[in-house]
Amino acid sequence: MLSFRLSDEFIAPYNVIQTPWGNTDAGGNSVGELIFIRTYSRVKEDGTKETWPEVCRRVIEGMYSIQKDWCKANRLPWNDRKAQASAQEAFDRMFQLKWTPPGRGLWVTGTEAVHKRGLTAALYNCSFISTDDMTRNDPGSIFGWVADALMCGIGVGFDTRGAAKNIVIREPEGEVQVYSIPDSREGWAESVRLLINSLLRTDGRPQEFDYSRIRAAGEPIKGFGGTSSGPGPLMKLHEDIRRVIGSRAGELFDSRAIVDVVNLIGTCVVAGNVRRSATIALGGSDDVWFIDLKNAEVFPERNHFETGWGWMSNNTLSLDSDSVPNYEDAAQRILNNGEPGFMWLDTSQAYGRMVDPANHKDSRAKGTNPCAEITLESFELCNLVEIHLNNIEDEEDLQRTLKFAYLYAKSITLLPTHWPETNAVIQRNRRIGTSMTGISQFSDIHGLTTLRDWFNTGYDYVQVLDKKYSEWLGIRESIKTTTVKPSGTVSLLSGASPGVHWTPGGEYFLRAVRFSDTEPIVKALEEAGYTVEKDLVSANTKVAYFPIKSDNKRSEREVTIFEKIALASETQRYWADNSVSVTVSFDPETEGKHIATVLKMYEGKLKTVSFLPMGGVYKQQPYTQITQEQYESYVGKLGQIDKALLYANGREAEGDKYCTTDVCEIPGLGSTDEIVESDTILV
Repeated sequence: MLSFRLSDEFIAPYNVIQTPWGNTDAGGNSVGELIFIRTYSRVKEDGTKETWPEVCRRVIEGMYSIQKDWCKANRLPWNDRKAQASAQEAFDRMFQLKWTPPGRGLWVTGTEAVHKRGLTAALYNCSFISTDDMTRNDPGSIFGWVADALMCGIGVGFDTRGAAKNIVIREPEGEVQVYSIPDSREGWAESVRLLINSLLRTDGRPQEFDYSRIRAAGEPIKGFGGTSSGPGPLMKLHEDIRRVIGSRAGELFDSRAIVDVVNLIGTCVVAGNVRRSATIALGGSDDVWFIDLKNAEVFPERNHFETGWGWMSNNTLSLDSDSVPNYEDAAQRILNNGEPGFMWLDTSQAYGRMVDPANHKDSRAKGTNPCAEITLESFELCNLVEIHLNNIEDEEDLQRTLKFAYLYAKSITLLPTHWPETNAVIQRNRRIGTSMTGISQFSDIHGLTTLRDWFNTGYDYVQVLDKKYSEWLGIRESIKTTTVKPSGTVSLLSGASPGVHWTPGGEYFLRAVRFSDTEPIVKALEEAGYTVEKDLVSANTKVAYFPIKSDNKRSEREVTIFEKIALASETQRYWADNSVSVTVSFDPETEGKHIATVLKMYEGKLKTVSFLPMGGVYKQQPYTQITQEQYESYVGKLGQIDKALLYANGREAEGDKYCTTDVCEIPGLGSTDEIVESDTILV
């Protein structure tokens, strides 16, 4: 399956070297390692779980196999001796948690799903598609693509430009057509396409479905593992589309209808046991329907607490120089529900880094992914990789590490997906997103001047690498190369602050982590003296609390709204030629009045930004600040967890959830720490 292998002699010493896991707690156990076991350690053929050296080996061998296969297929030079030396250094730096693939890459690089079965889309976190690409002959194809991507575990950004096509919703007429849905991801996506076409095409006929080929609920699924949800969620999706969209026959398929369809698809994916759905809708600031989509008074059905689908909708205004919104009005809406976010599309199209002159390389870009760290064309995917600044020693160390992080991302561009339209964009742009995490930590410790220097020298070196390796591989140089993603669970592995954000916990905190109540780790934690309790939100889930002393100098509550957005702006100016994913948390009572001012100050200095009001203390929140004395009270009372037991058996790894943090935040469900996830995926 893999054409490149690291030597066993090289790997052997790493099996006994201690991994520098982050977030070691008062009991001497590392939350980073526990997150790794839960999220990225796959079950091997013998029933045991992968260790970190084994995951590093799988990833590096997968990465260099991609390069080797490309060179051999295209009759390009390949030197096994040089590749072995390069791969060994790449392995060592990944083992030391100086760089990592994105969570998706940690989970599937080097696996049969990618390298044998060809499901390469699973390597990508997120995507964007423009409804401007809707055609009157096949309007449903866009939404079939959305369904397919979400079921692959790919978050989807989309816009409402298709509303300008003035397509009319129709009552299907004529002979009923029946589609027998295959028991596959493609079959579910095709059913969505056909149903939308029946409602929007001028010759649309009534569309019915035969669900008998879909395996029953509880049956095992090959590939990613897990069990089938049965046809129920798909049947409900079809019913909901007919009810919500079909009931508007005679009206235009407007921005509300576009967002409704995607949101409904997202709820199906969640209910269908395919981990949580990440979507973001981009709409115009002059679109009154779009702006009010989260307003329960205007749209009570879509925002109903139990039966609505509006909670799936993360809405952002797509702006340019001709569509400057009323920032005061937007600020008031943010205070009410945390939305809208903002994307300055013309700035994203014109600029790479903001310190450089406009180059208009991205003039075809139409939007962004759900976490807003990558500017994307329609049908394009996010291709990410990450540097952990907290483990980088100096600028020389940074450059050596950047080499292998860059090579990982560039290698992924060599793999075709199952979407021809996507492949065309990827091959033309070769866009990658080399990200950094631990930025606020670094800034607090070393200062902004040093951070700018590292950004500048690092960025320049990535451009040197891109020119060199693009020439070797015989492909185009990347249209853009750098970004900052939210990081989430990946930053937890090394103990870095996430992306450009400060952590909620500060220096001393309790970290709440959720585990399935059937995981062996739950019993081990209880026996070691940890507080473990039933999850108040999710069934069959336990919450464990870990007392941690971190390298964070300050928590997010100790940093002003102005400093948070200033750090994002510095990062956009000197490092990211894509976007910086930043959600500016703020105290609604003392800082809410500054939102409009902040937006006016940084318009033209950022490409994207969103805001999140910090709430009060609530039960089972991810981070709870504690004092040094409280932390020290745990020392000596918590025991060591038997890691051998955890690696000896367990469930299949959950895998990363798009580009989001490790906690799924769903506004409107009572807390900012609701979990909507499961363990299976349609394949």
